[in-house]
Amino acid sequence: MGRRSRRRGGPAPLDAPEAEYRGPDGDRLVLRGVMSPATRREHAALGGGARAAANREDAWQRGVEFLFERLAVRWEIAGAAPLTRQKELLGRFRFASADERRWIREALREHVAEHFPDVDAP
Repeated sequence: MGRRSRRRGGPAPLDAPEAEYRGPDGDRLVLRGVMSPATRREHAALGGGARAAANREDAWQRGVEFLFERLAVRWEIAGAAPLTRQKELLGRFRFASADERRWIREALREHVAEHFPDVDAP
């Protein structure tokens, strides 16, 4: 008989802590409370070396999108079924209005400051 694919009797894997942020329109964004060292290094590398204003702005936008992509777990918009797949979350973020992006940046800043004090917030 073959081996079983699941473990029995061992400790359950740990769940990453999550934090929920509510937007002014009732939207709910849930962000992951852990970030790997490799992700922290990748984020730090995004902002380095930009000199021209356009390059700084582009690096800043990439940094916001990078953090959103790595930290977003769930986004419920206007009471609709929550988005939970990474591809859906990132796609919706890219089409977000200016007000939604502002709220997301504020939530990311608050979240990063609280959970990852060594990471530069966007």
